[in-house]
Amino acid sequence: MQAVLCLPSRDERTVRDMWTVLLILLVAWVVLSIVGFVFDGLMWLGIIGIVLFVGTIIFGIIRQRARRLKQ
Repeated sequence: MQAVLCLPSRDERTVRDMWTVLLILLVAWVVLSIVGFVFDGLMWLGIIGIVLFVGTIIFGIIRQRARRLKQ
């Protein structure tokens, strides 16, 4: 009896890779926000970090919905 190797399809890998990139970006934005709010002179960095964090979440949600509608 042979073991069947079940590899993820190309679409599944693309979705997984997209979510990996989005998570890395979210972590980067959180770090930027924390640094921006810790140092008073870098408050603008915190605000940009929050805006990019929210934008990344919205982008991910839109991509996920578009993928579900496509299927």
